[in-house]
Amino acid sequence: VRLVESGGGLVQAGKSQRLACTASGAITSVFNPSNMAWYRQAPGKQRELVAVISSDRSTEYADDVKGRFTISRDNARKTVYLQMNNLRPEDTAVYYCNKRPIPWSWGQGTQVTVSS
Repeated sequence: VRLVESGGGLVQAGKSQRLACTASGAITSVFNPSNMAWYRQAPGKQRELVAVISSDRSTEYADDVKGRFTISRDNARKTVYLQMNNLRPEDTAVYYCNKRPIPWSWGQGTQVTVSS
């Protein structure tokens, strides 16, 4: 499986951005029942969990993104999305998606840079 993240870029604080992650090569019987998650890694920091969506579309969020970020999934497209609203400079990071709890190989990620 190859994870391809997209949608990042430079954005001003307070604005919105939508990320997408496609699990290319994943088979339906594996993708659909899997929990999928978005992570991020800021410069000099460890990769951290941002949001999780389960197979029944229940969601969980890190405290600092609750109310601002929304994770969703499209099983037909084997794609997971992260809608990010009211972005802050501290959201600047490389964003990755992956399966949980046993991840596939990590993708390249997509850089999100929020200017103040």
